[in-house]
This record gives sequence, C-alpha cells and structure tokens, in this order.
Amino acid sequence: MARDTVETHFAEVVGALRPGTPRDPSLPVRDGTTLTGTRCGELFDIQLGSRLLDIAARQLRAEGEGHYTIGSSGHEGNAAVAAALAPTDPALLHYRSGAFYLARSEQAGRLAEEGLRDVLLGLAAAVEEPIAGGRHKVFGHPDLAIIPQTSTIASHLPRAVGVAFAIERARQLGVRGRWPGDAIAVCSFGDASVNHASALTGFNTAAYGEFRGLALPLLFVCEDNGLGISVRTPPGWVEAGRHPLLTYFEADGCDLPDVYDTARRAADHVRTGRSPAFLRISTVRLMGHAGSDVEMAYRTRREIAADLDRDPLIGTARLLVEAGLETPDTILARYEAERDHVLKLALECTRRPRLESAHQVIEPLAPRHPVDVAQQVTRAAATREQVFRVLPEDEDKLTLAQAINRTLADALALDPGMLVFGEDVARKGGVYGVTRGLLRQFGAARVFDTLLDEQAILGLALGSGVSGLTAVPEIQYLAYLHNALDQIRGEASSLQFFSQGAYRNPLVARVPGYAYQKGFGGHFHNDNSVAALRDIPGLVIASPARPDDAASMLRTCLASARTDGSVCVFIEPIALYHTRDLFDDGDNGWLAKYAPPSRWAETHVPLGRARSYGDGRDLTIVTFGNGVRMSLRAAVKLTKDEKSCRVLDLRWLSPLPIDDLMRAAELTGKVLIADETRRTGGVSEAIVTALVDNGFSGSISRVTSQDSFIPLGAAADHVLLTEHEIEQAARKMLS
Repeated sequence: MARDTVETHFAEVVGALRPGTPRDPSLPVRDGTTLTGTRCGELFDIQLGSRLLDIAARQLRAEGEGHYTIGSSGHEGNAAVAAALAPTDPALLHYRSGAFYLARSEQAGRLAEEGLRDVLLGLAAAVEEPIAGGRHKVFGHPDLAIIPQTSTIASHLPRAVGVAFAIERARQLGVRGRWPGDAIAVCSFGDASVNHASALTGFNTAAYGEFRGLALPLLFVCEDNGLGISVRTPPGWVEAGRHPLLTYFEADGCDLPDVYDTARRAADHVRTGRSPAFLRISTVRLMGHAGSDVEMAYRTRREIAADLDRDPLIGTARLLVEAGLETPDTILARYEAERDHVLKLALECTRRPRLESAHQVIEPLAPRHPVDVAQQVTRAAATREQVFRVLPEDEDKLTLAQAINRTLADALALDPGMLVFGEDVARKGGVYGVTRGLLRQFGAARVFDTLLDEQAILGLALGSGVSGLTAVPEIQYLAYLHNALDQIRGEASSLQFFSQGAYRNPLVARVPGYAYQKGFGGHFHNDNSVAALRDIPGLVIASPARPDDAASMLRTCLASARTDGSVCVFIEPIALYHTRDLFDDGDNGWLAKYAPPSRWAETHVPLGRARSYGDGRDLTIVTFGNGVRMSLRAAVKLTKDEKSCRVLDLRWLSPLPIDDLMRAAELTGKVLIADETRRTGGVSEAIVTALVDNGFSGSISRVTSQDSFIPLGAAADHVLLTEHEIEQAARKMLS
C-alpha cells in the first residue's frame, strides 16, 4: 500500500527528533502535568493503533473489502478522555472516537489486539463484530459501557442527557439501573454538530436541569477540528455559543498531557458535583473527511500543512523522545511493526463471515416473544392481587381517559422503576386529565413535568430506557411528535438493530392524537397523520378506541417493552377520551368496566390482534380509532335495509393484524376501509396492499379524510371522514 502524506510526514518529523535527558517513567512526562511517562507511552500505543485503523480502512476500501473510511486521524487525543473516566461510565461516542474506544477496551483489561479486531471486523462488515454484527461500523460494545451511535447530527445528545438523568433517578428511587450509582455519562460529537437542533436540545436540557438543581452527571465533549466536511466552523464559535450554565473546560487535543489533565478535571467536576460540564478539545482532521474526500477542492495547501504540523501522534512521539523515554528509531520501528500487524489483521477480518440473508439482517430489529409478553401480563396481575388493593368487580364503567389513567396507576404501583413524564402531565394531570392524580399517588420523582421540547422528552425516555428504567413519556399532541421524530426513527428504533439486542430502549410513548376536537383547528393540535410513523422498522403503533382495549393494550405495550425492548407509540383518540355514549344519548355504550387483575390474562390483547364486532355476511368495514365508533353507528343504520355488516377494529397499526384482516375479509368478500387519516400516505394504503398481497380477490373500497390540514370550526367536517360518508360508501358497495 502506498504511503499517505500523513504517514510520510510522521516518519520525516519523528526521524529528525533529538532525544532529551531521560526521565523516570513513573514521574510526569513533563513538568506541570499529572501524566506519567509510563501512561504516556501506553496512550501513544493506543493513539498509534487508532491511526493505523484508518490506514487499514482505506486499504480495505481500495481493495473492495471495506465499506467505511471516516477515520479518527487527528482526533487521537480522545484516548486521554477515556483514560480520565471509569470503564463503567456509559459513553455515547462521536464517529471519530477510535482512540477512545481502544483506550476503553484496554481499561476493561482486554488485549490490545481485541480492540483493534473489533473495529476491523466492523470495517469489513463481518458478523463477528461484537456490537452491530456487520450491520454498520459503529463504536460500541456490551461489555465496555459504550452505547453504539449511528448519528452524525448530534441526535444522540438528548439521549445522553437521559442517561445521566437515569443514573441519578435510579439511585434516588432505590432501583437497580444499568450503571453504577457513581457513574457519569460522556457524550462526544463534532464542532459542526453543535449547531443542530438536537445538540441544542441536549445542552439546553442539561442546563435546565442544572438551573433547577437536578443532579445530572454528564460530560459533553466537543472535538473541534474546525470543519463540517467542507464547511468551516468559525474559530471561537464553539466557545462563544456554549450555554452559560454549563461549566466549560478547554484543551488542546494535539497535546496529550493537556487533554489528560483537563479531562480529569472535567470528569472530577461532573462526578463529584453530579453536575454537567462541557469540554472542548481543539483537534485537527487528517486525511480528509473520508476516503473519497478531496480536501484540495476546498482547503489550501497551507491549511493542510498546518494541520500536519499539529498531528497529535507526532506530538506524543515528540514528548516521549524529549523525555528520553523513546528514541526516534524505536518509535519508527514500532510504527512499522504495528502497521504490518494491523494490515495483516485487517486482511484476516475480511475473510470472516458476513450477513447472507434478509432474515439474518433483520433478526435483531424487533424481536417478538408473544408468549413471554402474555406471561409478563399474568405475573403482573398476580403481583397486583397479592400486594395491592383489588378493585371490586362491580366498579363503575370508565371512559377511555379513565381506563388509561387506571392502567398507568396499576403499572406505576407494580414497577418502582417506571416513570411518567411530559408537558403538563404532573400537577395539571395532562391537558385532558388522563394523568390526573398520579403525581399525588406516586410522587414527583416518578411523575413529573418536563420542559417544552419533544426532543428533550424523548431523549429522557431513551436514556432512561437504555439505563434500565421503564419510560412512559407523553407527547402532548400527535403533530408535536414530528418535532422530534428522529428520536424515534434514528435513535429508539435503530438501537437494538445496531447492537444486536445488547442495548435496548424500551419505550411506551403516549400520544393524544387524531382529529375531531370540536371546533379546534390547526395542524398542530388537531392532526390526523400517522404516515411518518408507519414506515419505521420494528415500531409498535397501538391505536385503541374502546376503554377496555386501551387498558389491555397499554399493559401489552408495557410488557412488550420490558420483555422484548419494544419501542411503542400509543395513540389515544382525543375525541373519544370522555365519550360515554355509542348510539343514543345516555346509553353509556362507549364505557367499559376496568378488568380486575384476575381477568388480565383473559383480556390480554397480543400485538397485532384485531377486534371484530358483529357477524354480518354482506360487508366488512375495516377501521380504527375514531372510525370504530362511526362505523358501528353506520352499520346499525344499514341493518334497517336488512344489510348485515361486521366491523373490524384493527387496534394495531403496526404490526397490522394481517390474519384477522384476511379472515374478516374472506367472510364477506367485500371490504370497506374507513380511514380517518389522509388519503395519501394514510393507513388505508397499507390495508389495501395487505389484502392484495395476501391474495384477497373480493371487492375493496376505501373512504378517507382529505389530503388537508384541519381547519377551524365546522369547516373541519369538509375534510375529515364522517359517519355519513362511511354509510354512503357502504351502501354503494352493497347496492
């Protein structure tokens, strides 16, 4: 392999160094630092290993055997950050954190070759790679407290805040979390990422916690090389734009002792004070953004040469030589020997097995163990009966909102590590009163209000989930979820996939949704679109309409989250929260009794099981949410014309209840889909596709809401699906 300019420059500069007076390796490697000569040599070896991983990555790519060339060259000073932390401190790492990863591996007592092999297997997309198993090249390991990150836009920062929050909250609640009670979280990222909304959410949420006096042991680490691919970060911008409530530290990432001493001070500040801090490390970026990047297109020769002169690997080599601990010849000989070793190891890794089927790729995405989930519900029922007050069988029937409230109360009583939080959920009890009384029953440590930032809410949930707690956040309205959708799509739903289940973020996000709020318009408070959720792989989307279904399905989601690590979005129809009647005023037909624990197993609703109403043979109306009540009312009107309909409530929008759908469709041969979401991108498209793909040969029709935002007042009736439209469409199919 031809020598890169970076390699050539290293050899020339190191070869010209002049050894200094030998120092005792047990003493500081230079005056004014706590970094000893021995530790400096160890960290140099780690920095060297990281550099050579980048060289190997480019060779593998050139040979068609590697798939990732974004390297860590110039950022090797982050090895000192790892050295300043405990190996059990949870870390969410920047993609230029190769030296940090190797240092953490060494801290855990592993051989140097093991850390190198981990990364090389990832470059080669080999199934034996210990975290993603060939699905992506990420820094992560189940035994190193490194949570894999695929984000390049700082979307992991809200989760990092959640991890730090969960460390303290688990200790406060006396429950066992994933991390030691004195742990701190560390989160690294690049300078370009500090401008992203998710980064600002992370900083602001941490600062908000500091302002409120909350313990939040989190170290932000910005590795500032001055470039976001080709876009320059103005000098001084990271420091100028930092949040004033975050204690600030700064170090030269090309000067190993400076990084080591500063990182130790920063980590000690966070660990001792349980308070967040921001560490900016000035670095350089060597060899471009990635292997395909031609830096000369946007940087001058002088700029590139200046970065070469600041090469941190040269800086540490110079330090060792001037301390008389190494000679130029021994360092260059070590470089060559290690280079040969890493390239040979890289070649071996390319010969290891790779993913060979769709099934193998998808396997860790969203495991489903329905029997275990059902048993979890049964065990919860037994515990509820034995330990807590049993509800009387003849208790009054409940509304949808009351049933959800009762289920949350039971779940909180059963799981001391469960948290309910969001905007207005505590003292107010939610905009619609769904969480009313939970704060009084379970206290502010478990039921609490958050700041108004959906990314922050979901980040707290994801950090809590990966840390061993059960998070049940509320996103106040369905449209608000779109403000933070990448926390579900890119962070929550991808974690099991990219960690082969080693890390999970069990989550049940409650979302008041759909339209039909009387007179209340606007696309933010009255939204009927779920299109952005339906294409997220592995996501569970629950859509209960009836109070009894809501209770059972919420228990299922909680059990699935705990058992399988499922990420669940629980959409609650706002218009049905306080609905009491079905057909006539005062009939109380939409109320339902809350099942006592003795009936939880009997009333259990597995993921992907629908609910059928009626035994009609003329037409099947397939629907969900608000459509269930409208369809039932329309079906009754059709009976006056001696037409018999059955109504199928899907209940689950993902996974769709395909078997129940096909069974109900075949019984009548005619299917009308009543879909309150939009015609384009709505649920009906998935239902039609499922019917056709599974061989249904009967008649299919659909009636939906219009492709429109929801206007104010009665104008909404012109664009939303109505009961009359369902009835007329049914009559047309039956004529």
